[in-house]
Amino acid sequence: MGMKARAALLLGLWVAVLAALLPFAARLDDVKSDKETDYLPAAAHSTLAAELEATLPGGTSNVFLVVYERDGGVTAADRTAAAAHYAALRAEYGSATGPEQPLSSNDGRALMFPVLVDQSHGETAEYIEQFRARVAEHPAGLTVQVTGPGALSADFEGAFEGIDEQLLIVTALVVTVILLLTYRSPLLWLVPLLAVAGANIAAMAAVYGLAKVFDVTVNDQGAAVLTILVFGVGTDYALLIVARYREELHHRAEVAGAMLAALRSAVPAIAASAATVSLGLLCLLAADMNNMAGLGPVGAAGIVCTLLVMVTLFPALLVLCGRRIFWPRIPHAQNAVGTGTTLWDRVGSSIARRPVAAALASVAVLALLGLGLLGNTEPLSRADQFVTTPESVTGARTLAAHFPERAGTPLLIMTPNSARAAVLRAAEADPGIGAAEAGRTGPEYSEITAIPRASADSPAEYATIERLRAALPALAPGTVVGGPSASNLDIADASQRDRWVVIPLVLLVVTIVLGLLLRAIAAPIGLVLTVVLSFGSALGASVFLFEHLFGFAGLDAGLILLAFLFLVALGVDYNIFLVSRAREEAQRHGTRAGMLRSLAVTGGVITSAGVVLAATFAVLVTLPLVALAQIGFVVAFGVLLDTLLVRSILVPALALIAGDRVWWPARLPEPAPRREAELVAR
Repeated sequence: MGMKARAALLLGLWVAVLAALLPFAARLDDVKSDKETDYLPAAAHSTLAAELEATLPGGTSNVFLVVYERDGGVTAADRTAAAAHYAALRAEYGSATGPEQPLSSNDGRALMFPVLVDQSHGETAEYIEQFRARVAEHPAGLTVQVTGPGALSADFEGAFEGIDEQLLIVTALVVTVILLLTYRSPLLWLVPLLAVAGANIAAMAAVYGLAKVFDVTVNDQGAAVLTILVFGVGTDYALLIVARYREELHHRAEVAGAMLAALRSAVPAIAASAATVSLGLLCLLAADMNNMAGLGPVGAAGIVCTLLVMVTLFPALLVLCGRRIFWPRIPHAQNAVGTGTTLWDRVGSSIARRPVAAALASVAVLALLGLGLLGNTEPLSRADQFVTTPESVTGARTLAAHFPERAGTPLLIMTPNSARAAVLRAAEADPGIGAAEAGRTGPEYSEITAIPRASADSPAEYATIERLRAALPALAPGTVVGGPSASNLDIADASQRDRWVVIPLVLLVVTIVLGLLLRAIAAPIGLVLTVVLSFGSALGASVFLFEHLFGFAGLDAGLILLAFLFLVALGVDYNIFLVSRAREEAQRHGTRAGMLRSLAVTGGVITSAGVVLAATFAVLVTLPLVALAQIGFVVAFGVLLDTLLVRSILVPALALIAGDRVWWPARLPEPAPRREAELVAR
């Protein structure tokens, strides 16, 4: 069977496989969940509180707060409208708890009432619009806002509405434009895009299987990162394969032979890259945060599926298309590949003349950017997680302005039935609590709602939560304190723990993979250190811009860990492509010439790959949630920094300074010209 026949057979098999996987990929939404308990560690107070709340009559409930404001003071008509709304909502959603009438603020300018909605009404995003419609009719000049934990959760979930389709379309358009600019061909761009689309189907189906079989946590953030990874990394692999394929087409008459030679050269580096990123992602399994632990296998599945598709289906498509796919710049055998001086030849020559100065200048730039880490790195509050402020957040500010004793987010205290009265008294006596009320009672546990005086997610509110968590279990063993602010506190604590555990593990794994690939110790350690330096610089510059340009109030709790993981794993990728080619060239021409030749040959394609990956991650900046915008910006900026400065200048400069010691403890065979010269001298 000829090579083209095998390529056609392989294409047919992939079409059949992808057709079979498509229904499973389409069902990925069915296994996604953005509940707080899907994010939190299993042993966290807030997780235990949510699990105990589910045992109460009606199961878990969402707390909504409706607040009314009139600058000149509320009127009798305003009070009548608020009372009617309160009665209608209680009748609609079956809540019998709370005050008999809406509460008035001390300044006489606001009214408010709480509504508890149990889980029988479904997810908050399913009924929030109907809930808000019930209070839409009111006297002119009166502002009515629905806020509280339930509304905040609904607005958070609503921000993800349509996000998958938007992200897929924008990412595909970005990749298409970059491929058109890179190849300057009306045909070639379509082949990588088709292959990456197939990889995305396979990855989504694989993640669906992981969620169904192994109960892996999949949320909208993880699904968004999966799409970006597959398109970004898949396009990078395509660029590297096409670059090697084009080289071989200038030396071989047979298209199939050229592709086999290209794959023999490119696949080891691509496989090492995929292994580095996949193993780095799997380090997230050591995280306490459920969403982080779930992202590990989700991302690794995406990388593995992308690798399989791009080294099988993509080459088959290129072979079947033949040389004409490169039109109008069709490579022919025996054509001169181009011996003129290129941009990357000139860059290499400049570095070679003064490698120490190039290295010092690069480090100085990176250190300067890293000074941004002195800025605001405090964790984001729940209210600051939106790029555009929703009604739930503005309503919370209105509530805090007129009801300072209810400024905090309601805490959920779950306590054994026998201790309910004592725990309620203790909660009311705490100086940080403005109001406390007993709620439902279940077979073993009762709930108490406590309203902190301090604003939501403030240090004072967190101090109140920690004080209650220390005092109440001592009074009544088994008592736990949960709720949205308590969850945010648990997330911050767990995220800090995960950084201390996962980051060293990622560094160890990446260093080992590089050591095995390069069969050296010095080079892997040096490469990892340069990428870590690049990460610190990218994060520092991003913190500065977040604070002074974007106006973000802090950093998402998971940003540092995710940014580190992606920038180290993906940044090492480009060093793998550069240094593995340098080792190959060094075995023929020596370390110095090998590094310069590698930079000249790979400079263009690796830079293109970096731009593609940065552009795909930058798509996340267009989304309405700060967490996604931040991770998209940091990774995009970091990849460009690593591609244009670290990999292009710093790494070659350090390699030229170290010379053959860069491969320690291995020793490369002496280049053929040197051995011949020594024989002549003898």
